[in-house]
Amino acid sequence: MRGLSPWPTLLLVCGLATNLSAGPKPGPSYEEEPFGQLPDGTTITAYTLVNKPGSWAKIITYGGIITELHVPDKSGKYADVVLGFDNLKGYLDGHPYFGCITGRVANRIGNAQFTLEGKTYKLAANNGAHSLHGGKIGFDKRVWKAVPSLSADGPVLRLSYTSKNGEEGYPGNLQCVVTYTFANDNTLRIDYHATTDQATPVNLTNHSYFHLAGPGAGDILQHRLEIKATRYTPGDETLLPTGEIKPVAGTPFDFTTPRTIGERLKQAGGNPVGYDLNYVLADRRRDNPELAAIVTEPTTGRVLEVLTTEPGVQFYTGNFLDGTLTGKGGVVYRQYGGFCLEAQHFPDSPNKPGFPSIILKPGETYRQTTLYRFRVQP
Repeated sequence: MRGLSPWPTLLLVCGLATNLSAGPKPGPSYEEEPFGQLPDGTTITAYTLVNKPGSWAKIITYGGIITELHVPDKSGKYADVVLGFDNLKGYLDGHPYFGCITGRVANRIGNAQFTLEGKTYKLAANNGAHSLHGGKIGFDKRVWKAVPSLSADGPVLRLSYTSKNGEEGYPGNLQCVVTYTFANDNTLRIDYHATTDQATPVNLTNHSYFHLAGPGAGDILQHRLEIKATRYTPGDETLLPTGEIKPVAGTPFDFTTPRTIGERLKQAGGNPVGYDLNYVLADRRRDNPELAAIVTEPTTGRVLEVLTTEPGVQFYTGNFLDGTLTGKGGVVYRQYGGFCLEAQHFPDSPNKPGFPSIILKPGETYRQTTLYRFRVQP
C-alpha cells in the first residue's frame, strides 16, 4: 500500500540508538527523552512505556510512531519486533509509514476525491491517481501533543492533534486523541477518539510493520497466520477496491485455517507480488474488540493476536520493501521483511456506497480500539 512518505526537507538531530540486546526493564513506568528536531526547530520527544513484566514500547510525538516494541520469546529473550529507525532522520528522509498513525483517512481514496452532502472535495494525489493515508502531509507527519501517565493496567501515553478545516483537502476541524496503553499482559492497546464540527470522513489506524523473530532475522514468510475473515474486498491493479465483497474460499487469500504467509504468496499476484488487501471482519464496527488475526513465529514461539472493533483489517507483506532502507542496528529492510495488520474501515469507503460509512458528523464521536497482544507458545 505503500510508497515512501518523505518530509520535504532533510534535517538532523539524532535520537538515541536502539539497544537491540537489552533485557527486561523494571516497571510499570515511563521514560521521556528528546528524539531530535524538525526543520522548524520543533523538538520531538520519545516516550518509553515499560509494563510490569519489563516489556517496553517506544513512541515518538512525530506521527505517533511506535519506533520500538520489545517483548520476550519462549526462552525469555527480548527482541524488538517492529521495523523502524534509530533516529529521527530516518523518518524524515522518507519511509513506508513505519509504525505511524495514519489519517485523516487511512488507506486509499480513489482518484483523490469524494463527494459529501452534494460537494466534491479534491485531495492530494500521492499514490498515482489516488490519495493514500491522508495525503502528502497526513497524520504520520504531524506533531502530536503527549501526556504520559500510569494506570492500573500499565503505562499510558495520550496523544492529541487537531486537524484544521481544509487540511489536505478535508472538511471540518477534527479533534483527535489516540491513547497507547502497554498493559501488564503484554498487550499494546490503542484507543482512538475524534470529534468534528463539520461532516467529514475519518478512518484511523496504526501502520506498524512486525517481525516476530526480531531484527535481522530475514523475511516473514515462515510466520503462520490465521485471519478471522471469510470475505475480502478485491482490488484493481492500483490496489483500489472494486466495490465487490467476495469469499476467500478457493483463493490464495484464505487464511481461515492457519498457514505460513509464504505458502501461497506467489499465487496472490500483484506488482510487486505479495499480499496487500482488506479483509472483511464484519459488516459494521463492533462495540468491543474481537479477535481478527493470530500470527505465530515458530522459532521464537512469539505469538501476536490482533483484536479490534473495526470491520476490516488490511494485511500487507512488505512487498514494496526493496533493500534501499537501512533501519535500527544497521538492518537492511528487504522485500517481505515485515508484515502489517492494519485495523480499519474499508478502503475508498466514501466512494463505495456498499461499504460501511466512515462519515463522522457534528455531535458524534469516532471511536476505535485495537489490541496487539503478545504471548509465547512452547
